[in-house]
Amino acid sequence: EVRLEESGGGLVQPGGSLRLSCAASEYTYRTYCMGWFRQAPGKEREGVAAIYKRGARTSYADAVKGRFTISQDNAKNTLYLEMNSLKPEDSAMYYCASVPCLDSLIDPLRAYAYNTWGQGTQVTVSS
Repeated sequence: EVRLEESGGGLVQPGGSLRLSCAASEYTYRTYCMGWFRQAPGKEREGVAAIYKRGARTSYADAVKGRFTISQDNAKNTLYLEMNSLKPEDSAMYYCASVPCLDSLIDPLRAYAYNTWGQGTQVTVSS
């Protein structure tokens, strides 16, 4: 089973940027669908972005469209989430997730679709 480890979180001011990374223990490009999720205290885990169809397709939550970009570096087995124009409401623990997937997922932004999770990295947006 693939193992995932997130990094890159931290404290940033509103309007700032961060890039999160998720290192996978094995090659994931061709055989896994990948996603980023976040969970704030007292709230349910929500899907932020997903990448699938061997990297050809992406999906984003409405709340982050135009501000966040998901990508993957196949040579490094690493998934990224570039976050720009950050808002206080983006503050949360961010998790990457994966599932064996040759094509696509019915609900790529739903947590139930994934079976492997990292430990998370905290993002705090505050002045």
